[in-house]
Amino acid sequence: MGSVGVTRPLASAARIARFTAVMYKPHYLLYGVLWVLGLEGTASLVTQPDSEWRPTGATVVRIVVVAFVLLYLRMVDEQKDLEYDRVHNPDRPLVTGAVSAVELRVAMGLIAVGAVAGSLALSVGSAVMITVAMAYGLVLWGLERLFDTVRTGILVNLVVTYPVQLLVTGYVVVSAIDTGEVRAHWRAAAVAAVFAGAFLQFEFARKTSRERRPDELLYSNALGPNGSAAASLLCAAAAVVVDLVLVRPWDHSVSLIAWLVVALLLIPAIGAWKFVRGDRTEYPIGPAVVFILALYLTLIGQALVLP
Repeated sequence: MGSVGVTRPLASAARIARFTAVMYKPHYLLYGVLWVLGLEGTASLVTQPDSEWRPTGATVVRIVVVAFVLLYLRMVDEQKDLEYDRVHNPDRPLVTGAVSAVELRVAMGLIAVGAVAGSLALSVGSAVMITVAMAYGLVLWGLERLFDTVRTGILVNLVVTYPVQLLVTGYVVVSAIDTGEVRAHWRAAAVAAVFAGAFLQFEFARKTSRERRPDELLYSNALGPNGSAAASLLCAAAAVVVDLVLVRPWDHSVSLIAWLVVALLLIPAIGAWKFVRGDRTEYPIGPAVVFILALYLTLIGQALVLP
């Protein structure tokens, strides 16, 4: 009896580990790391331009917390999208039974406790912000169950779901203010627009197709293929413009890296051009991924070099 009691948690842990390996690829982790570093560094640069920014122990804690919270949100999505995945993604772990909903919820509980505890070690504000972000993920789940429009209307869904990303961004900024890496200033809040634009250009790109598939959640169903491609490109441009306005490269003697963000726009522009001219049915996701990673690396470089 005792061995069975031990085996079950170990088996569940193994299934959660396999779920993580399948649904939380290394590039998701890389994205989380670069997101925190780029966000904290940029907020520091634009609010304390005369101070040198370098990652601290608090930065490392924020990276770990965000990495686990992204996994938590991935677990929420796996459950709230179950009916859709049964039709369109039948190989997903929850659909195939490779992991159970109970196991995901236990893992979510453990992640939530760890994220709040780690954040509380930084500041009360950090703990409050990360709690709100995770709670909003659960609220989204409830909204999609209650309201058909939220579940099936792609643009309504975007408006309702995107704030969870803003809340995680808010967590990083508030926490960095509390621990001294960033100064409380409106510019710190404005930095969120850079990261919103970068993420949304990827979001539009990954759900755009020349084929109209009404049974799938595609932005191109609502905006048309070219409209959806334009939305992705405009989001990328918005990220770059906001960064230029905040960083003001013309005020820095060593400004080449600050102007580099303008050149990065060629990456999503090439992707949009390939799609619009009709070379392929699906929007090329590669340029969107490269842009977001290259932008974040450039933002980190700006924060390290410009002061």
